[in-house]
Amino acid sequence: MTEVHTPPMARSGKRWVVLGVVLLALFMDLADATIVNIVLPRLQSSLGAEYSAAQWILAGYSLTFALALITGGRLGDILGRKRMFLIGMAGFTVASVVCGAAPTAEVLIAGRLAQGLTAALMVPQVMSIIIVLFDHKDRAKAFVFYGITLSLANVSGPLLGAVLAEADIFGLGWRAIFYVNVPLGALAIALALWLMPENRATDPLRLDPIGIVLVSLAMFALMFPLIQGRERGWDALSLGLLVASVPLMILFVLHQRNRDRTTGSALVPPSLFTHRSFTAGAVVMFVLFSGLASLFLVLTYNLQLGQGWTPMLTAVAVVSWPVGITLMSGVAQAYATTHGRRVIGMGLVVMLLGVLALIGVLSVIGPAATWWQVALPVLVTGLGMGMCVPILASVVLADVGEENAGAGSGVANAVMQLGTAMGVAVVGVLFFWLATGDPAGPNRGEAFSDAAATTLWYNAGAFLIALILVPLLPRAAQPEPGAPPTAEEIGDSASAHS
Repeated sequence: MTEVHTPPMARSGKRWVVLGVVLLALFMDLADATIVNIVLPRLQSSLGAEYSAAQWILAGYSLTFALALITGGRLGDILGRKRMFLIGMAGFTVASVVCGAAPTAEVLIAGRLAQGLTAALMVPQVMSIIIVLFDHKDRAKAFVFYGITLSLANVSGPLLGAVLAEADIFGLGWRAIFYVNVPLGALAIALALWLMPENRATDPLRLDPIGIVLVSLAMFALMFPLIQGRERGWDALSLGLLVASVPLMILFVLHQRNRDRTTGSALVPPSLFTHRSFTAGAVVMFVLFSGLASLFLVLTYNLQLGQGWTPMLTAVAVVSWPVGITLMSGVAQAYATTHGRRVIGMGLVVMLLGVLALIGVLSVIGPAATWWQVALPVLVTGLGMGMCVPILASVVLADVGEENAGAGSGVANAVMQLGTAMGVAVVGVLFFWLATGDPAGPNRGEAFSDAAATTLWYNAGAFLIALILVPLLPRAAQPEPGAPPTAEEIGDSASAHS
């Protein structure tokens, strides 16, 4: 039987402070994925960047982030979760300085690539640290906070970007969206050094270089076309990479099975997928996230490009989303361990109703819609997400043992990124195809509203499919019978017998 060491902080109140530190890092990383969107025209003008360079400023972060997530998670298991968190946080902070000070578009692209890569070393450690520091009872509560942070971060990037750019702090303009990471990163590093215990897999795991190469190639073959395919007109390279991703992924799976059988040090242990909670939860998460980020892509482009709204007015309309998530956080905390599956289902129903109401507003009122008429259905959608995502995060990793915490976290984060990229790719193609026409024509606003209303049926469909899949999930965010004991439970048992 594998020996599991109980962290000294396992039952200490300081673990909640550590949770706050890693969630701060999670928020910074995920918000930075979208924070550039709303200031891109200003940024592009300032640096004299071509359209292709501007696209890489947006896409570079997501690409390197997705490529290294699985590897980053397993490195935490092998080398230590605290160590990898600190390396990632320090690298992310330095990369943010490079982005903020960038004199050219090329330097900014390099900084964004570095941001994504270092974020991928850090973000998987967040879930791992939750698994290690919290027992099953408190773990569900910790994952609720994780889910709330995840939900807020995914939609707060454009809002923060608009506020920071409009405030023009110290005359920095758009550069403030990167420099704000410096004091936050320094604070997170200091608190992690002071409070965070080191922990790693107790079995002597080894790196899997072939697995790292195969999964990186497979993820690149999938993510590059999804992120850049529309801008490239779905050329031969984009389609060829998508086709190549299938045999690459098959090779990776076969290698992982052989590696697990011969050395026990697979990058992604096949045993992860023997848990119903992990497999079914990952599928639901993929479908759900394919409809989340893409929803705000459609809304932002419609309101700003089609209707001529300012970034601040757009931010005011969509700020009701995080308000809704916050209002439902208590519900998620109260029922995560007892009625998790039911609350996830209810949340998806509410999200579906919110999107349908938004489709109605865009179809019936169209360009004449005011900010509050957009904000109300967005609020409803946020209420549903506040019930759903926080609990779903705890369900996916409910049965993952401490030894595979990093691997499970890396896979879960990669699933979210892949779902997001796929949704944005499909919705981007559909929306811009429907919205084509004379950009200065008198019916521009109506054309964009109609295109947005039609495209949002994809998002409604994603939420409906996720709802249909909910019965596959365990009833609550609790361990299945026979799941490996946590460090806390072993420590409690040892104390009881001493």
